[in-house]
Amino acid sequence: MKLYKWTGPHDQATQMKADQASAGTIQLQNEEEAVVLYEVEDETILQNAEVYEVLNAVGHIKDGGYAVFNNIPVTDEGRELFESRFQNRAGMVEKEPGFAAIRVLRPLQSDTYTILTLWKDEQSFKDWQESQAYGQAHAKRGTTEGIDKRPNIFPRPSFVTTYTK
Repeated sequence: MKLYKWTGPHDQATQMKADQASAGTIQLQNEEEAVVLYEVEDETILQNAEVYEVLNAVGHIKDGGYAVFNNIPVTDEGRELFESRFQNRAGMVEKEPGFAAIRVLRPLQSDTYTILTLWKDEQSFKDWQESQAYGQAHAKRGTTEGIDKRPNIFPRPSFVTTYTK
C-alpha cells in the first residue's frame, strides 16, 4: 500500500479534490497550506505528490478531523532500526478516545519518515499527549535505551505539522 501526499495552495487543493471526488482523496489544511492524501495499492492520480510506503496502518484516514504529521529524518544506516521500533510498537494509541487512524510511512523520495495520526479533533490529540499511555509509549525517550540517543540515526531534528479537515 502507498500513500501519496500533495502539498500546496488551498485553492489548488480544493480544485484537485473536486476533480478527484470519486477517488477517495481527503483534503486537510492549516493556515499556510493544504494537503491532499490518497491511499492506494497502485499508481496515484495526484501529480507532484510525495510517495510513501505504508509500513503499518490502523483505522481509516478519512475518519479523522485533525491530522498530526510527525516528520522524522532518518539516515540510511538508521532505517532498519527505526523501522523495527515502529513494527514492534505497543499499539497503545489505538485505544485512546478520539483516535481515528495511524500510518507509519516510509519515504520513497527522501529521508524523512512520517508518523501520521488522525484524531476526532485537536483536543483528542492533546488528551493523548497527557495520557499514561503516551508516557509509556515514549518512556525511553531521552534515556540511554532510547532510539533518540543512538548515534548516526537522526541527521537533523524532527518536526510536526498539523492540519484539520
